[in-house]
Amino acid sequence: MAGDAIATVEHVFRQEGGRVLAGLMRRFGDLGLAEDVLQEACRKALELWPQTGIPSNPAAWLTSVARHAALDHVRRAGKSVPDADAILSRLPAEPALDAQPIEDDRLRLLFICCHPALAPDAQVALALRTLCGLSTAEIARAFGVAEAALSQRVLRAKRKISEAGIPFALPEQQAWLQRLAQVQQVIYLVFSEGYCASAGDALLRADLCAEALRLARLLDSLLPHQPEVQGLLALLLLQASRGAARLSPDGQLLTLEEQDRSRWQGELIAEGLAVLEQALVARTPGPYQLQAAIAALHARAATAGEADWRQIHLLYGALLRYKPEPLILLNAVIACAMAHGAQHGLAWLARLEALPGLANSHYLHAARADLLRRQGDRAGALAAYAQAAPLAVNTVERQYLLRRQGEMRLPLV
Repeated sequence: MAGDAIATVEHVFRQEGGRVLAGLMRRFGDLGLAEDVLQEACRKALELWPQTGIPSNPAAWLTSVARHAALDHVRRAGKSVPDADAILSRLPAEPALDAQPIEDDRLRLLFICCHPALAPDAQVALALRTLCGLSTAEIARAFGVAEAALSQRVLRAKRKISEAGIPFALPEQQAWLQRLAQVQQVIYLVFSEGYCASAGDALLRADLCAEALRLARLLDSLLPHQPEVQGLLALLLLQASRGAARLSPDGQLLTLEEQDRSRWQGELIAEGLAVLEQALVARTPGPYQLQAAIAALHARAATAGEADWRQIHLLYGALLRYKPEPLILLNAVIACAMAHGAQHGLAWLARLEALPGLANSHYLHAARADLLRRQGDRAGALAAYAQAAPLAVNTVERQYLLRRQGEMRLPLV
């Protein structure tokens, strides 16, 4: 019974913790207090559930216990409890017809966490850690920094909020756009972690993908006709359409070439393409629209080989002007190889090894292995797969690389 309680608490905290925390922050306006009482509620659950049984709605139980603990704390401190409406007091009493208040707790508090007094990276890290339930290790890998450095970044952000008295209150509606880039980045990173988990035994985390897609839809309804918001939503829809096809029935990773495209979700593709078309009408390209355009070219192709790789290569070149990041550059090199031949990609890969963000990345060695395999260099591919596999932290990715490595050892028939 104790094991069931532990598993349930861990599951609820992972799945619902961000939403519960968002509600507590909305009610009490104090991040530290919200985190403390949620942790206290989890401890009580671990103590009581083995004796009383797991409640029918564990998340509601945790919310109720945490709320009562927060009320007790506020009363002991002699403070008044802010009403939820007070937290939204900066919103216009009568919003314009084309503007909508943020009704979703988690999306509202994403905007609140992305306060301009905090450094942009700190805003995103704080939102990912407190509201979206990502671990410090997961966020650190997303940022490409050490876990200790990321932890300090979050702690400094919380300290600045406390010391500077930064209110957890929404900005005026006209200021939402100032925070939009960080809010979009949070949603994008949550989806990315769900689509390809940076560690662990599962490649996909459907809960994170679904939550990111939900937030992207809400953001699009909140700020309609924003091309980059539409681009983000289109990108997530198109990527999500492939989720079920990325694993074989026995749980093995399948590449684009190996996937059964009949398993791609046509309704998500159709919606994603329609949203992208709406975004492109404005003729104001941005990184999310460009990534969505790349995903759209894959979605329209009957097979991986029929994708317009020359156009994909050009789009990656444009994307690099907005996001000159190591993994984007690696993807651009792969697209170059698919468009112009493996030898061109291998020449570029040799130059990328010096980049700090790629030197110890299994993605770089895996890309080299794949290009060598396409050239028929089995020995070179075998060595590259052998380099890549130990570097992969995710079990499913590592098993894929080991499978490929084993295939290179098999005699030609």
